[in-house]
Amino acid sequence: MSPPRQPNALNQAPNSGDSARHTPHSAVEKARYIMIGGFLGAGKTTSVATLAKRLFDQGLRVGLITNDQGTELVDTALLRSHGFATEEIPGGCFCCRFHSLVEAADRLSAAARPDVFIAEPVGSCTDLVATVTYPLRRMYGNNFTIAPLSVLVDPIRALRIFGLAEGGKFSSKVVYIYRKQLEEADMIVINKCELLNSEQLEALGDALHAGFPKAEVLTISARKGLGLDDWFGRITRNDQEAREAMEVDYEVYADGEALLGWLNATIRLASDDSFDGNVILKGLTGEIQKRLTVEGAEIAHLKMTLSPDEGLGDLAVINLVRNDYVPELSQTLSDLMQSGEAIINMRAEASPELLRETLNAALETCREKHPKVRCSLEHLEHFRPGKPQPTHRIASLV
Repeated sequence: MSPPRQPNALNQAPNSGDSARHTPHSAVEKARYIMIGGFLGAGKTTSVATLAKRLFDQGLRVGLITNDQGTELVDTALLRSHGFATEEIPGGCFCCRFHSLVEAADRLSAAARPDVFIAEPVGSCTDLVATVTYPLRRMYGNNFTIAPLSVLVDPIRALRIFGLAEGGKFSSKVVYIYRKQLEEADMIVINKCELLNSEQLEALGDALHAGFPKAEVLTISARKGLGLDDWFGRITRNDQEAREAMEVDYEVYADGEALLGWLNATIRLASDDSFDGNVILKGLTGEIQKRLTVEGAEIAHLKMTLSPDEGLGDLAVINLVRNDYVPELSQTLSDLMQSGEAIINMRAEASPELLRETLNAALETCREKHPKVRCSLEHLEHFRPGKPQPTHRIASLV
């Protein structure tokens, strides 16, 4: 996807030419706050980028906020590569970093004066209504209008969770988080609809309607551009209705998060000769996939970017959302490269130590297959998320 490049508000102010295209954001106007949730691998970042481009094309200023338990985020690199003003909140989910969320919105307001903020929470986070949107409405209701909460689902993963298809699954406490995300949704959005036939889509829709009757169920493909008008219309026009927030067992929630291993890493690649970065990226992903599958570790999401040092902001992006999924290069490098930086975000139901060992082994295999390419690990963090400790929790606005 290549939207028209929006001035990156983190580096420069909008130029004078923007005034003819964009309506100035006055102090009395309320900005729109849209949060797009969903479990790891549901396609949130693609959806956020697609919505941001749509709003930009309509003449609106857009500010994006990404979120993760760690640092060095693929999502941030990807969204900034498209020219969107993006703030990153690392080190915990929105619910536990509420003040950081508000400060990120303030920084974007000062730099880019967004008409719309789009926030992408951590994929293993839930209870967002009580800990994020209700506090925003109560404390900052004069600044924002709040859109209904959308929760995206990967349809193959959802079929397996609901027993409608065979395949790798998570343990019960991880599934508890998955189901709680759906329970609090105002809209459950089946993404990647092109992956299912009509009978499978109908069966999944019926299961979601039956299990979560308070939510509207929509079907889209952010990648293919299917069903977006209806969904985007609802989240840009409608306000979130106030209702009693769901109950959450924070002990089970914490146990579920602790079963997920997280790894973020940055790798430097360099060679005296030009090489194909797309091949390197696919090779690393394939090695990681093979090793984690052998170990019986269920992959939630593995994503990487590769940005060459030379060139004009070219970026390769690869995703892997299940053990039996073919790694997908959603963006490719158009030219050979000699040096650059790869960012890796890996989440799986596995120990952080296994993720580290898997990455190191994959890098060693890469060096053996491409002896002229030097691979050096510049940054590495691997951990299990700690117990969620929300800054605020408001169960009801009634």
